[in-house]
Amino acid sequence: MTSEQAGVGRLGLCSGCSYYPDYLNSRRCTPGDACIRAHSGRQIDRFLRTNPELAQNYLTDIFWERRAIAARYAPVDSIFGLKSDHDEVVRRVVATRLPVDQLITMARDPDREVRLSVAARLPEPLLIELIHDPDYLIRATVARRLPHGQLAKLSKDPEREVRKVVATRLPPFALHMLAADPEPEVRAIVAERALPGLAATLLNDAEWWVRLAAVGNAPLEFLPPLADDPETEVREAVRTRLAEETAA
Repeated sequence: MTSEQAGVGRLGLCSGCSYYPDYLNSRRCTPGDACIRAHSGRQIDRFLRTNPELAQNYLTDIFWERRAIAARYAPVDSIFGLKSDHDEVVRRVVATRLPVDQLITMARDPDREVRLSVAARLPEPLLIELIHDPDYLIRATVARRLPHGQLAKLSKDPEREVRKVVATRLPPFALHMLAADPEPEVRAIVAERALPGLAATLLNDAEWWVRLAAVGNAPLEFLPPLADDPETEVREAVRTRLAEETAA
């Protein structure tokens, strides 16, 4: 490979570079591998990883990928201005690095990935700001982190996956809020975690896998009728539990 092909000289990227030849000679850059002037994310990242003190110089660069990579390495207090950058990739990097007390300002970002980062990092008391997000993945992330006392606000969420998360986190005494959920997958989670009284009610569910989930929690006196359940797995679960209790 000639020096021109490697990026050195009149026709290469080193031509006119303010870091040439000092950085090249000190191995702080490598043409074709670690170069801030390249249009290659890999090369830009390697350059700034070696020279992080220069990252702040590229936060307003015209090339979006250079700004995004610079935002990874620049001091946190220098990237606040990029919260409203016109490129979503830049904002995604910012959302992963901002101090948590600054995140709320990005809760309405138009990009889903940005809001996901916000939902994953936002302090719990502020998560309530995202419970009506239009994207169910954000609401599901909120449901995984929301304090128990506020989970009821998502128990009627229109998306099944969000309600499934809620069903796995609600205290058992509050599961009645989802016992009549239209989705059997949600009711099955409820049945697996239900207190005895609610589990007994779910033994009558129309879906066999909900009844199966309820068998383990329902009081013994409610189980004999299911010994003739039309589903083999339900019948076997009832017989097994009754036999175990009898042996005990």
